[in-house]
Amino acid sequence: MRRMLIWTLVGLLLAACRATPSTRPGTETAVQQPTSLPSPSAPRLTPQSQDIHLAEGADRWYPGDPDQLGSAVQAYLDQAQVQPIPGKVLGVVVPHAGYVYSGPVAGYAFRALRDTGCADHTIVVIGDTHTGNGSAEVAIWATGAFETPLGRLSVDEPVAQSILTADSRFQFDREAFRSEHPIENQLPFLQIACPGARIVPIVLRDPSLENARALAEALVRALGSRQALLVASTDLSHYHPYAEAQEIDRVALQAITSLDPQAVADSPRRCAELGLGGGQPLTMCSPGAVMTALFAVRQMGADQATVLRYATSGDVPLGDRNQVVGYGAVAFWRSNGHETPTSNSFPSPLPDNALPLSPAQQKELLALARQTAAHFLATQTFPPFETSDPALLQPLGAYVTYHAIDRTTGQRTLRGCLGRLEADRPVYLNVQYAAVAAALADPRFPPVTLSELDELTIEITLLQPMHPVSSPEQLRIGQEGVLMRIGQNQGALFLPQVPLQEGWDLSATLLNLCRKAGLPDDCWQRPDARFYGFEGQWFGEE
Repeated sequence: MRRMLIWTLVGLLLAACRATPSTRPGTETAVQQPTSLPSPSAPRLTPQSQDIHLAEGADRWYPGDPDQLGSAVQAYLDQAQVQPIPGKVLGVVVPHAGYVYSGPVAGYAFRALRDTGCADHTIVVIGDTHTGNGSAEVAIWATGAFETPLGRLSVDEPVAQSILTADSRFQFDREAFRSEHPIENQLPFLQIACPGARIVPIVLRDPSLENARALAEALVRALGSRQALLVASTDLSHYHPYAEAQEIDRVALQAITSLDPQAVADSPRRCAELGLGGGQPLTMCSPGAVMTALFAVRQMGADQATVLRYATSGDVPLGDRNQVVGYGAVAFWRSNGHETPTSNSFPSPLPDNALPLSPAQQKELLALARQTAAHFLATQTFPPFETSDPALLQPLGAYVTYHAIDRTTGQRTLRGCLGRLEADRPVYLNVQYAAVAAALADPRFPPVTLSELDELTIEITLLQPMHPVSSPEQLRIGQEGVLMRIGQNQGALFLPQVPLQEGWDLSATLLNLCRKAGLPDDCWQRPDARFYGFEGQWFGEE
């Protein structure tokens, strides 16, 4: 997981600070068939090895180290602020992307389950196929256990076997569960939030309204009077620009909270009527799982649905707002005659005009950068941060620079510097992103350790959007930063303060840009060289 994250960071970054003299800066950093089971009354044999589903997503979707995974899940649960639900929770909708993207939202759903009391429950985890593996219309894993880095979750075999006997469409199809992260990604959360829980994993290969209805009826009969909960595993819209994704997700969440499975089935058509998504967009990747949960919880008495949290991949420090995935945590519950808790609103739009940051706001961002780095180094999660301050919500690029200080001489040595040029999302998100990137992903230095962090100072540079210049002579060295592009894949960048700190004029800046790019000293004269300037504001810890 850590290696995957570092490569994700490197792939999105430009090193922007001068390296220490002893290093050379880099350039742009850059099958089985379905089987029948014995009847519930038949003797139970010891599970075969094939009945233990091994973890497949460790170090890909979530941390593979048990301690890191446990810390990450616990952090997401602790960060979630869920209002008490005045009734009996019967099920939840939970996203299932990589934890660094959807974990903060998933934490709300599992916090609601933990707060309502889910230990030792039977928990049905349902997702639509994402691989197409297997052959059963509805696949049930009916014996043994699922394994994660945190241990094994036992399958509730009587419930699973009862479901299998209900309909010929339901089969124990092991192959259908291969590489199905919508099921697996929920399990570490269940192990922490609901200790002692038993699971019934289900994958829908044919997520039709009819299959959802039949499965829900079988589920309710099989669960009977058990203490049980349903988990419908789905993300929302996929790969639309941020603002459009929010509108599509609004339609999807309205359909889910209506408790009407038909509204879920109709949500792509509803988006088309509203002119969203270029036709009939995907409103959720597991509509069958959500429709099944709605049919089932209604039979179990649910009369309320509450959106506990909504966000997109563009709302986390690693996100890209040009193409986002939507995430919603929703609770289904049977009320006791009380009002529905207030749901979280959609993110506020970004302000249009650049606002200068006051000393107090600069101090707040510096504290956020340090807190984010420390929190991530300890848990591999980003700490939550919410603000209504327009200056911190404005879209600005951001770089974070770490320096080591010699206690004897007071001399500063660069220890890491990375960030995002794009002024496409709130500045506080880009600061959080840059704080982790500069600590872990600068290819010129080894990763910063948690014990080392207290000895480093932090500087933040906020960047206005870039503007092209027709020749290097138009660059205002000492007042703005400079990006040089050579061809398609080469180039180098200096933040505005670097030439000032190094005492460079224009000629020295151009020469050092070429050296930083790993090119001849006169590369800036090439016909395919292009230059961009950008203004910035920088400030640091005292």
